[in-house]
Amino acid sequence: MERNLQSGERLRPVDLARAHGLSTQAIRNYEAAGILPAAARTPHGYRTYTPLHAAALRAFLALLPGHGHQTASAIMQAVNRDAVDEAFRLIDESHAQLLDDRRTLQAVENALRDLEPTMVAKRGAGPEPVAVSGSGAGPGSGSGGTFIGPLAGKLGIRPATLRKWERAGLVRPRRDPLTGYRVYDEADVRDARLAHQLRRGGHLLEQIAPLIAQVRAAGGLEPLEGALRDWRGRLSDRARAMLTGAAELEAYLRDRG
Repeated sequence: MERNLQSGERLRPVDLARAHGLSTQAIRNYEAAGILPAAARTPHGYRTYTPLHAAALRAFLALLPGHGHQTASAIMQAVNRDAVDEAFRLIDESHAQLLDDRRTLQAVENALRDLEPTMVAKRGAGPEPVAVSGSGAGPGSGSGGTFIGPLAGKLGIRPATLRKWERAGLVRPRRDPLTGYRVYDEADVRDARLAHQLRRGGHLLEQIAPLIAQVRAAGGLEPLEGALRDWRGRLSDRARAMLTGAAELEAYLRDRG
């Protein structure tokens, strides 16, 4: 537990380190990086710190969970060189990123809600019907899958769009060994529907690809619900951590005068 420090008290690196379970080398590294203000030196060359350094360390450690090491470091460096507006800009960017992450989560949740009735109906109806020929589909069946033309028609998009999504890794159709045509199985149709919903929500292909990968890793939509709950919890934890970091940073700014 940190000691109650008096304003004129001089501290050794070990005093700061012990208060937070850190090594003295970490304290020296933080000072060298500009996260802590420069320490005074004794006539023998030993570093001495003050309660202001302790406040800086508290602020930095409080900023870490919400902003990450790189941004928290940059915030403290800006404050310590009296570029407070730069520090505030960095904080604003972190909050903007958090908001963007929340919007992405909401978009995924909305897309899953839109997909759920369709997927439930498909499970009740049995396997995907064998495709008939259509625009871009080619002749013959997909051995229980769907060709590109009929799938594009169901989604209200062009076959070229599905080919573009394939290049981006959003769908992974197999090829019919006899005809070479793309064949989309049930998981591919699910991924295409999810990609379509997210694209309608304004998300870019490079933003959608990792989300589709999460669906595949989870084994479908239902297991992904748990991952989304965890994601939501992490965003809430990050928001709370940002509040804690802001309070400690404000205390440090007051101490700096």
